[in-house]
Amino acid sequence: MNWYQIVMDIILVLASLFLIAVVLLQPGKSAGLSGAITGGAETFFGKHKARSWEGKLVTLTKVATAVLMVLSLTMVIVDRFVG
Repeated sequence: MNWYQIVMDIILVLASLFLIAVVLLQPGKSAGLSGAITGGAETFFGKHKARSWEGKLVTLTKVATAVLMVLSLTMVIVDRFVG
């Protein structure tokens, strides 16, 4: 195993743990009874959802997923052709 494969393995593990943490931090989609009570506030926050904490978590999830996919494909290509 070369040094760059070890570095890519470490980055892959860290990216995987980060993705797991970001997904677990996101709130559930089912509102339940609290959604019926706070329906008026939901329409206001729905307009500014991208700037909220939930919107940032969704963006982080997309970025972490893309990094994980690119890194995984890069590791396969490097292992197949270089290693």
